Amino acid sequence: MEPEAEKNSEGRTDEGGRGEDARPNPPTPSLFPVFPLSSNPSLSPPSSFTAPQWLSNPSFTFDVSSLPGSGEAAAVASFRRDSDSEDEAAAEAAPPVRLPTYDLVASSPSASSSEGYRRSKRKEGRRKKKRRRREREGLEDGTSRKSGVRAWVGSDTKPAKDYYFDLRGERDNLAFGSLYRMDVARYKLQNRTEFSGIKEQSFYCWKPSNSCVDVDGDLDVLDSKLRTGGRYYSVKYTALERNKGFKHVKIVEKTPSMIPGEFIPLAELHSSPENGKNVSITKIEVEESWEDELIQRTREFNKMSREFPHDEKVWLAFAEFQDKIATTQPQKAARLQTLEKKISILEKAVELNPDNEELLLCLLKSYQGRDSTDALIGKWEKILLQHSDSCKLWKEFLLLCQGEFSRFKVSEIRKNFAHAIQAISSACSKLCRQGSQTNSLQSVDSSLVQLELGLVDIFVSLCRFEWQTGYQELATGLFQAEIEYSLFCPSLLLSSQSKQRLFEHFWNSDGARVGEDEALGWSLWLEKEESNKKNIFTEQIPQEAEEGGWTGWFDPSSKKTGTSKDLENSIESSLGDEKIKENPDTEDTPLEDDIETLLKNLGINVDAEPNSEVKDAKTWNRWSEEELSRDHEQWMPVREYSGDDGKSRSPPPADNLDKDGHEQLSRVILFEDVNEYIFSLSSEEARFSLVCQFIDFYGGKISQWTCTNRPSWTEKILSLETVPNSISEDLRVVFGLVNKTEAHAKLEHLLHSTSDLSRRTSMLKFLRNTILLFLNVFPRNHLLEEAVLSTEELFMSKESSTFSVNPSRTLAKSLLKRDRQDLLLCGVYARSEATYGNIDLARKIFDMALSSIDGLPMDLQENVPLLYFWYAEMEVAISTSCSNSELSLQRAVHILSCLGASLFEALTTGWSAGIEVIEQAFSMALPERRSRNLQLESLWVHYIGVLQKHLKQLKFSRVWEAIAQGFQIYPCNPKPYIAMIEASFLYTVPNKVRIMFDECSQRNPSVILWLFAFSFELGKAGSQHRIHGLFERALANDKLQKSVLLWRCYLAYEADIAHNPSAARRIFFRAIHACPWSKRLWLDGFQKLSSVLTAKELSDLQEVMRDKELHLRTDIYEILLENEIEM
Repeated sequence: MEPEAEKNSEGRTDEGGRGEDARPNPPTPSLFPVFPLSSNPSLSPPSSFTAPQWLSNPSFTFDVSSLPGSGEAAAVASFRRDSDSEDEAAAEAAPPVRLPTYDLVASSPSASSSEGYRRSKRKEGRRKKKRRRREREGLEDGTSRKSGVRAWVGSDTKPAKDYYFDLRGERDNLAFGSLYRMDVARYKLQNRTEFSGIKEQSFYCWKPSNSCVDVDGDLDVLDSKLRTGGRYYSVKYTALERNKGFKHVKIVEKTPSMIPGEFIPLAELHSSPENGKNVSITKIEVEESWEDELIQRTREFNKMSREFPHDEKVWLAFAEFQDKIATTQPQKAARLQTLEKKISILEKAVELNPDNEELLLCLLKSYQGRDSTDALIGKWEKILLQHSDSCKLWKEFLLLCQGEFSRFKVSEIRKNFAHAIQAISSACSKLCRQGSQTNSLQSVDSSLVQLELGLVDIFVSLCRFEWQTGYQELATGLFQAEIEYSLFCPSLLLSSQSKQRLFEHFWNSDGARVGEDEALGWSLWLEKEESNKKNIFTEQIPQEAEEGGWTGWFDPSSKKTGTSKDLENSIESSLGDEKIKENPDTEDTPLEDDIETLLKNLGINVDAEPNSEVKDAKTWNRWSEEELSRDHEQWMPVREYSGDDGKSRSPPPADNLDKDGHEQLSRVILFEDVNEYIFSLSSEEARFSLVCQFIDFYGGKISQWTCTNRPSWTEKILSLETVPNSISEDLRVVFGLVNKTEAHAKLEHLLHSTSDLSRRTSMLKFLRNTILLFLNVFPRNHLLEEAVLSTEELFMSKESSTFSVNPSRTLAKSLLKRDRQDLLLCGVYARSEATYGNIDLARKIFDMALSSIDGLPMDLQENVPLLYFWYAEMEVAISTSCSNSELSLQRAVHILSCLGASLFEALTTGWSAGIEVIEQAFSMALPERRSRNLQLESLWVHYIGVLQKHLKQLKFSRVWEAIAQGFQIYPCNPKPYIAMIEASFLYTVPNKVRIMFDECSQRNPSVILWLFAFSFELGKAGSQHRIHGLFERALANDKLQKSVLLWRCYLAYEADIAHNPSAARRIFFRAIHACPWSKRLWLDGFQKLSSVLTAKELSDLQEVMRDKELHLRTDIYEILLENEIEM
């Protein structure tokens, strides 16, 4: 209470200065008796009453003026009671207090009244000054309304202990149900002028004159200054944070420029290896606003671009800084102006560095944000004319053309692919000629290899494009033609034109092509044909010699008349057949009636208006299913005029071609369809890349043949429509760890990994025949040998589901008979037997191979370490799965004692020693070699496998650090994601895994990363919004927006799992706009959205598919005929 109030309780002095005893006046009657009033209703307080228990908390009756005074400590303490009983006892013991009343004083214009008014104002001013002084003193002393608190954190007097045990509890929590609002810590941005002894760089600072924002007051705070200043999240401080003139403190790492004559500052220097050089970095503290940073960074970039004009990183950083500026500009005009500045910077960079691909790509992508599509395509074509040998530019251009929905046509994209292949192929031929002229190919060997690898990648992209647009036969024919042309070409010195004419003769003949039965390859077929011609020629010569002499006269007209009569008879017979067909008596119903009934079944009324909608959508659903099944069956090219046995026949008459005959002709791949896309390959790396990508294209099981950071691997993952079997197995492992078994069907909706069994069987046979031919070109290649044995196992298991022995045993033995010195083939065969449980036979094969090492040449003995490793790895796997583990471990140690490796250290010394061996071997490689080398990536995958086996014995920090390192080096490898999720179940919470996924998606986004993120979230309760956000963030990326697999997963999730048809409809239209070439994506809309889209909309979609030139195999009238037959 105020001091004046205490004085008036005994003898109050009125405003006129007269002191009287306080006496209660008789009550004045009120108009509202429910609320009795005193004689002076404006001044007299209400009568005292006993407060209920829930209002006994001192926080409700606390007075601000009681904070600072030390003399009123007892008064403040009186508001706190140790228990409710003490409060009740004090209330009973206290005598009744009579509240004073006041009489109204009549106003008069006398001097005494005006003097009293001024006196009262002075007293009120003194009271306010005392209150402010006490509040300041109270803040300095660290006192509070809570007298029981010994000391508060932040007070000047340091407590004896750093902590106290709260034994009495907090009664305020019972009153308020939570922390009291006045006990919550408050924060504000400190002004450096108030703290002169502390470094100025420790605080944010601003100019108060720049602030023109209204004060957002904080009414709960006790300090008047804090009350007027507002909270840290108020409008005032938010606006100041966003103000461009607001200064922040940053720690900047400044790299000194290597200009002669400059001094080295005496500051803390840190050396960091960058590109193999030690660069000194100076760390300094800078206090600057956004405007200051903009001016400073622009000045630095201008200086660096002048001093280092040929450094692409300087120009790219300068352009990236313009993007950062554009993010701070809300106006569209300002962003366009910044984009123009960025384009001018990149144009200057390209002018100084005309052959730099990164600068060209950045410039062309900047044009995409400003120019129209036609202007952009024109600029791309102009740059490609100048840089026709750049695979990187061609790939980006082809991807851009595929994604332009308004310009997309299958024929136009084919022309672009043909231009790209011909341009790069001519560049490769030019490099080969340069190497032959200098009699040394080593100088251009590396550039030629890279160029041919890029050419193979573009060719495989073409085949994948044809497959996804529905032209499966053309894709297979392209593969067959290129493999024959580049791998099995005759060893003849021919020009490119002569070689193509000779290949045309082979393609148009009846010789078996790659993958077909009895195929030999182009070169062997040519040799066989030449030998057959020689035999025929030698047989004809003696016959002519024996038949020599005059044979007599003959009449040539008789032969002519005979042939003419036969021709007339054939014409008459054909006309007779036509008359029989055209006889209306043989028909049961008129043709016009059939057409009308078909149109009615389709939902089209001939007499109705043209804009009438079709009412039946089930017909289109059945059409999509039939179209998909035919795509699964019809993928192999049909030989011209071939019969059921695959042998060629004479062409039938044109009049006798029915509808099936025309369909067969459309599946025939002529030489004119492939001659623009075939090319020669001279490097061994490019030819092997073509072979491996062919096997992977048709679903063969082959070990990893290239690093996951290579363009061939990343482009393959980006262009997928379904998840490959190898990746789907890893996703199922993750899904099994995270989710329960009843949600397993949800993952299958997203993976789309089911395929037709009949197509799978015929494709496996085609693949097996092709790989057997590949072994003639690449002998003793264990990757191809492993692929052909696994393909044989799958093919034999499809034909017969019961096998007591290894299905590939016969093929493996036949391959070993051809080459008994192939050690790695023995190892592949032994591992295949071990997977079927034939351990004794596998050991016998390994021992036989190792016993024959001494008699082998040195080039074959290089494969011995890998054979030892496979043998020991098999024994370790047996020891973990059988009871007799000691014997298997002893055998593994004995095997590795001949070799020495990480596995040997793990078995003898311990698993920690084995891990250290791998870490030392991995640390000796350079960073660029780690990210591009297949062997080092395989070593790292083995290292992750060892960590997974010993997760419980290792520290979490060590495992997590290794996993994080794997994400940075190999972001497209699926193994670190499995290891991360397994480790998270032992050591951490799911939120840490989500944070790791988010960080990796910002640094190195990839399709693999998002697939594992979806499988991790799928099936979790309340993860719908998280999954939706993941899909949107993934598809916001410019590259990942072209991924058909991500769009199909998103559509399947909304349609089959979330059951949101309207959202699925929106996603479908976004998907076909981003990826118009994917026929499978269009058919998903017909199958999943038949309940949302009308029949008229589905009919329009089919028309758009035809307009985009996608290959459709089924006519809608066929479905209507089937419906009528069923009815």
